[in-house]
Amino acid sequence: MKKQLLFIGVIALASFTLLSMSLMTSLQEKPWEAPAKYQKMKNPELKNADSDQIGRILYSKHCKSCHGSKGKGDGKKSASLDTKTPDFTKESFKNQTDGTLYYKTFIGRDDMPSFKKKITDTEEQWLIVNYIKSF
Repeated sequence: MKKQLLFIGVIALASFTLLSMSLMTSLQEKPWEAPAKYQKMKNPELKNADSDQIGRILYSKHCKSCHGSKGKGDGKKSASLDTKTPDFTKESFKNQTDGTLYYKTFIGRDDMPSFKKKITDTEEQWLIVNYIKSF
């Protein structure tokens, strides 16, 4: 009788674990769609002598630890995240609208934090978007 209860307990625990892993995987793979107003948002295409340099500095300060120095999603913190860090060099990333990139960068979701309060200057926000598009 004890062996049967132990067996049932092990099966129940294994089932619960598999179900939990399945739910976590499905949540992680959920597409991240930006609201329509952001998808249509226009990039002011800010260009001055220092814009690329400022974008790189801001990226290094706020993004590099997860997204990596080359934007491949291989930063030193990326392995500790629950969600996959995107590769900015892939076409699937590059095909997103500028407004979508803006939304994902500054609104955030799950492991991607919101930067609305950390980077409040609109020009700096767009300089980061423009920099990550350059990978």
